[in-house]
Amino acid sequence: MSWDRVERLIGSDNLARLAEKRVAVIGLGSGGGFVALTLAMSGVGHFVLIDDDTLEETNIVRHVADRRYLGQPKVEAVADLIRQRNPNADVKTVIGLIEDHKDALDGVDIIISGVDGENPKYVINQVALEKLIPAVYAGVYERGEGGDVVAITPYDGPCYACWAAELRDELAAVKNFGERELDYGMIGESGTLEAEPALWLHVTRVASVQADIALNELLRDSAIHKDMPGNTVILANVALEIVDGQISPPYTAVWATVDRNPDCLICGDYFRRQAALSEEGGVSLDDLMQETGMIVEDEKEQKS
Repeated sequence: MSWDRVERLIGSDNLARLAEKRVAVIGLGSGGGFVALTLAMSGVGHFVLIDDDTLEETNIVRHVADRRYLGQPKVEAVADLIRQRNPNADVKTVIGLIEDHKDALDGVDIIISGVDGENPKYVINQVALEKLIPAVYAGVYERGEGGDVVAITPYDGPCYACWAAELRDELAAVKNFGERELDYGMIGESGTLEAEPALWLHVTRVASVQADIALNELLRDSAIHKDMPGNTVILANVALEIVDGQISPPYTAVWATVDRNPDCLICGDYFRRQAALSEEGGVSLDDLMQETGMIVEDEKEQKS
């Protein structure tokens, strides 16, 4: 397999560096599957894929896998596609929920969150903080009208809990210009970000940014690493009022920086004080979700 064009773009040293990197992708739906395959085609050599779902007929129009993989676990389908593009890639597949397979993240360099549900995102956040692993989260808004991507480095800026609470407070109303209001990070009855229905092209625009930001993080401290203007990018697929009083045209983006909350129940000083006073240490996921106004659902997350 020839990596000539990639090597000419990023250099032989960086290509070799990516070949040694280990990426965990949690959630192999329409977004996560695209990110995993994109990173493999960019030179990343090691993957841990985690998902409990199988590929169904309704997934085909919104997934990198086609009808050949119907009925197969999504992790196995995406693993095969990765190997078809990068035969030397080392791919570990885990069929199940991240809650039951936290140890699978040991030794990874970065986590890609491809899940819809807020509950598993909080689990990912907790594990990433415990293991000091950077993570890149993405969300697609209802009907694919936009989306957001955030890169989280443990204890260097916000954790996902800080970030989610701040964004839902400060940017409470992202509006579709000329149409009805669209709630930023709208949470549905199932506890998931309302992203249905959205064309795959709208999902992959957000996923492409997530993959590119992850790649940039993997190349940190290299000559080609780019300093981003913030830790969060909000994408408009249609005309959206992202900043109050300003209409962002279709296919534009707004960068923002969300600061760490020192009283965050997960990463803030409050959490550390509570941990010191409690024999068990920490707080429950239910407490965290109640604090930030999220919905906890025991039902299985709905993944594309």
